Amino acid sequence: MQPVMIYTEASPNPNSMKFVLNFELVPDGLSFDYPDLASTQVEGKSSPLATDLFQFPFVRRVFLASNFITVTKDEATDWGEVIFDTKQFIKIYFEENHPVFEQKTIHKHTTILDTDSDTIRKIKSVLDDYVRPAVESDGGAIAFHSFDEAAGSVKVLLQGSCSGCPSSTLTLKAGIQNLLAQMVPEVKEVVAEGV
Repeated sequence: MQPVMIYTEASPNPNSMKFVLNFELVPDGLSFDYPDLASTQVEGKSSPLATDLFQFPFVRRVFLASNFITVTKDEATDWGEVIFDTKQFIKIYFEENHPVFEQKTIHKHTTILDTDSDTIRKIKSVLDDYVRPAVESDGGAIAFHSFDEAAGSVKVLLQGSCSGCPSSTLTLKAGIQNLLAQMVPEVKEVVAEGV
């Protein structure tokens, strides 16, 4: 067994911390967002790791992607008080070979479908190639939700540290909306779903 190495990265959301591991947890391009304890038991995305992290009283959200775990804490807790214990818990969890997911967990992700219009195909490509890597580097994820062709409105799902982040609206409007509008002229606005 390889040694478990973990380092932490602050995210733009002051309540979220990214715990980066030296191995892949989730296949590239996939992510799993757990906004509460009950969501860790949903069939198709059940995660003992996320369930155990919610045993910490300060944990409000757990997000898993690529080689990192983003933990979002409550407002009252200071990271300085809990970061060491959280990091140690994750390290021991993997040293003892506990699973990230239940065996029945099904890995799903958005792909370009045959039924997608040319505009939707372009939007999904821009999100995957340009936006997703930047959002993941901040401990979050973005997924295409829908496109209203008449209004030129793209709905995206923001997860991980992006959920509840004070700067997510600015990122959405100043960054993602500008990029999509520039690269896909049919896009007039981008709105977040489920934030």
